[in-house]
Amino acid sequence: MQADTRAPDGAHVATSPVWLGGRVTSTASALATLGPLVAESAPLPPAELARYARQITLPQIGMSGQRRLKNARVLVVGAGGLGSPALLYLAAAGVGTLGVVDDDRVEESNLHRQVIHGVGDVGAAKVDSARAAVAAINPHVVVETHPVRLTAANALDILGGYDLVLDGADNFATRYLVNDACEILGIPCVWGAILTFHGQVSVFWAAPPSGVEGVTYRDIFPEAPPAGSVPSCAEGGVLGALCATVGSVMVNEAIKLITGAGRSLLGRLALYDALEVSWRELSIGADPSRMPVTELIDTVVACEVPAPGTGVGAGPDAGAAPVEITARGLAALLASGTDVHVLDVREAFEREIVAIEGSVHVPMAQLLADGGLAAVPTDRPVVVHCKVGGRSQAVVDAARRAGMTNVANLTGGVLAWVRDVDPSLPTY
Repeated sequence: MQADTRAPDGAHVATSPVWLGGRVTSTASALATLGPLVAESAPLPPAELARYARQITLPQIGMSGQRRLKNARVLVVGAGGLGSPALLYLAAAGVGTLGVVDDDRVEESNLHRQVIHGVGDVGAAKVDSARAAVAAINPHVVVETHPVRLTAANALDILGGYDLVLDGADNFATRYLVNDACEILGIPCVWGAILTFHGQVSVFWAAPPSGVEGVTYRDIFPEAPPAGSVPSCAEGGVLGALCATVGSVMVNEAIKLITGAGRSLLGRLALYDALEVSWRELSIGADPSRMPVTELIDTVVACEVPAPGTGVGAGPDAGAAPVEITARGLAALLASGTDVHVLDVREAFEREIVAIEGSVHVPMAQLLADGGLAAVPTDRPVVVHCKVGGRSQAVVDAARRAGMTNVANLTGGVLAWVRDVDPSLPTY
């Protein structure tokens, strides 16, 4: 899941306001005074009173807050690393109706961090696995599943049925779409992002109660990053426990919005470093020059796999000829006896998990350093691959700019090779 930063690769979260596209005002923030978002439900039955007794005891929540939680309708975008703990804790807290939107299925590589799913759920739709887990935790919660990918055509219909959205999306296109739909609908969005050991959390709301300044995702990050400039969790990795930390803070913010308790993160961006176990805070504000969002469009953001010739630093003369090949196409070339140089640009630890037989290992950083392309042969076809295609495309673009017309990117990387050519190999 991509952390929303415009920092150089390796930093992953903003450590200076210069990397935030919007307006960062200071490290102090005025109190965002917000009333309860949701009206109270009917009186709770005895079974639920007993269940939530320790929470009702909190004066900031009380009976009124618990009834508001019961009456709340909350949509969680993504049943993955952040959505998993969010759904579990929202259900345990007594949110009456939970929606979950995700078109993905559970994979084994999800299990180290997506704790709402288990071994028996591998291959199942994530929304179905999540619904079963929520039912096991709290049968009083209604779960509405949306096994689709959010698009400009369906986002308003889906989000419009909820009071509040928690955005745990793992790609920029969905993140911008959720933000824009929430702005049009006038509902708040609790947002989180994680990568490696770093997390970010905030609350976005274009139209909060009178007297409170609205802030949206686009106020901080006006435009999507260039293709391939920010790695995904598939490329950069993520600490599983980080999902719980950030996801639980997102739930905390949702409960505060619903009940009116405490000080919201609206107007503040919280940055977490798991290696240091430290939190930083940046105060954020609306960009006065930003035009309001009035309609939805599908933002195409090829963050993981840039289109040929459009990777990091690609220029207009990067080459017009096709520069990609499918896994099946590569397998056919190798089977035909063609002398193909398969170049693996991943890190060494990734090759220990899975590697294409006969491939040659040269890390991306080495190839992109001064003189590094000398390791790329020019006398035969070269197919470059990484895990899913982003890093390898950056190498292909650099090679094309250097005049090498014999270099192609393996579309989908080694994961596509495992899926389409040799399913006996492990994935990660």
